[in-house]
Amino acid sequence: MKQAEVDQKLNRTAFADGPRLLADIGATHARFALQTAPGEFRAVRVLKCDDYTDIVAMLRSYLSDHADITLNHAALAVANPVSGDHVRMTNRDWEFSTDEVRRALGLHTLLVVNDFTALAMSLPGLKPADLMQVGGGKPASNSVIGVLGPGTGLGVSGVIPTVDGFVTLGSEGGHTNFAPADEREYSILQYAWQTWSHVSTERLISGPGMEIIYRAIAKRNGRQVRDLTSQEIMAGALTDKDPLCLEVLECFCAMLGGATANLAVTLGAFGGMFIGGGIVPRMGEWFASSPFRSRFEAKGRFTSYLSEIPTYVITTPNPAFYGVATILSEHLRGRSGANTLMERVQHLQHELTPAEQRVAQLVLEQPRLVLNEPIADIARLAEVSQPTVIRFCRSLGFLGLADFKLKFASSLTGAIPVRHSQVRVSDSTHDLSAKVIDNTVSAILKFRDQLDVRSLDKAIALVAKAKRVEFYAMGNSRVVALDGQHKFFRFRIPTSAYGDSHLLTLAAELLNPGDVVIAISNSGKLPDLLAAVDAARAAGADVIAITSSNSPLAKKASVCLAVDHSEDSTTFLSMISRILQLLLIDILSVGISLDTQNSRLVVEHKTANGGDDNRRLLISHLDS
Repeated sequence: MKQAEVDQKLNRTAFADGPRLLADIGATHARFALQTAPGEFRAVRVLKCDDYTDIVAMLRSYLSDHADITLNHAALAVANPVSGDHVRMTNRDWEFSTDEVRRALGLHTLLVVNDFTALAMSLPGLKPADLMQVGGGKPASNSVIGVLGPGTGLGVSGVIPTVDGFVTLGSEGGHTNFAPADEREYSILQYAWQTWSHVSTERLISGPGMEIIYRAIAKRNGRQVRDLTSQEIMAGALTDKDPLCLEVLECFCAMLGGATANLAVTLGAFGGMFIGGGIVPRMGEWFASSPFRSRFEAKGRFTSYLSEIPTYVITTPNPAFYGVATILSEHLRGRSGANTLMERVQHLQHELTPAEQRVAQLVLEQPRLVLNEPIADIARLAEVSQPTVIRFCRSLGFLGLADFKLKFASSLTGAIPVRHSQVRVSDSTHDLSAKVIDNTVSAILKFRDQLDVRSLDKAIALVAKAKRVEFYAMGNSRVVALDGQHKFFRFRIPTSAYGDSHLLTLAAELLNPGDVVIAISNSGKLPDLLAAVDAARAAGADVIAITSSNSPLAKKASVCLAVDHSEDSTTFLSMISRILQLLLIDILSVGISLDTQNSRLVVEHKTANGGDDNRRLLISHLDS
């Protein structure tokens, strides 16, 4: 299949806003996928981190194979603590700003989370087929779950059940002090002390740690050996049955068992302890017979306590994808209030057959009924046959009704999502009030997710250094211009507003370089406004357009702040578009008030009698 056909298929997803980019980025390898539906990961690819200079280069390399796909949202799990916008990786010389990466890739949303936070979030959804249980014990329902994973480092996390789901622990437990349990492990610790004064658990229970154990045991046994990598040690033990490599692997697993037990008693993890990372799953069935479980239970008075806690190896490939996808989904649902699967049904309605469209309409109008009723009742209510219900599900990319319901249930929030609803003549005051508010909220949230932050940055920079700002608007947009004039004037920026078609061009011809015009129009097609903008540009002024992104006004402007909400202004009075335009004025105002070069305009004021007024001029969005 050609790449263009693959990308076209990937674009047809259960998400209304297209596929989502997911990544699990470790110190050595990075794994990428495109999520096309809950639990569906396509185009999975593994890249070597050493082949790239930074994270943006690696992301662009993966995305270069999918140039025809429109991506809006992404989430990255990185082997590193994540706090704030700036990320500096622990085991790789990479650092980056989350927002700069988002802008570089043209994304609306980019989340960066710790890789073991993502792995922990995947645990509640793993099935028995995704796991290998080691030893006895049964998981207690509604209980804490713990996870460790030796790889390049040692990841540690856990999940705590709550009323609303699970909360993950942002733990760095791999950096606790290593605690030896016998004379051999003490000799390994002494060997490590020759290099580090503080030996963390991660120093030894990890890929590089296995290599230290190998050298330490070889020295302890009086053997001269060449250095081996962790992969060579595992191959020597499991394939070649080399006695030294086997001793190293047994020691490594015993030490991992002790660390797992320490975490289990710390968390009270009766939901089970899970082992992930890149090392243990490669040991396969051998790990089940290793000293891991016996060391896990060797806790003196707490042996019976630990014997009740089950331990598992995560065997499913790329488990972090499930967790990071869940975190991204929860984030988007919290931001937009939207059910993306319902939006996808709405988006694809016109592509369905007439009979399938009736099923889609039932899903949109009564989602919880569809979720709870059997296929016979769904078919009866939609006035279609039962095979049509199945065809509807398959048209959306699901295996059948059961698969559709499973994904649909996971995407439904506690309330039906806010979406546009036409006000009808028969509506009560209560209904029309709710619809007007819901329609406005829905438009604002969609507007937020489509904002071009780079254009806003340019517009704020232009206004912040402007010698003069003039607002040009006609008709319904004049109220927005007056609002802008009021705000900017209070920032001590010389400001005027013009709405008379005869005055627009005359005012524009008097402008000079360094002046800024903010032209506001729903259609962006008014001839008098366009002529005034031409005159302003000819005079050397910059023009910021608040209008439709594809309008003639947008093309003439220095910067366009797009408002693409469609309203038929020839028939109806534009209402929501005006609110979105007012929001852009508010955003510009806040941006100006925070601009450091322009800070004197909001801080330094004189009272009417010439004395100092130390009160700052604040707007309500700012923290006083």
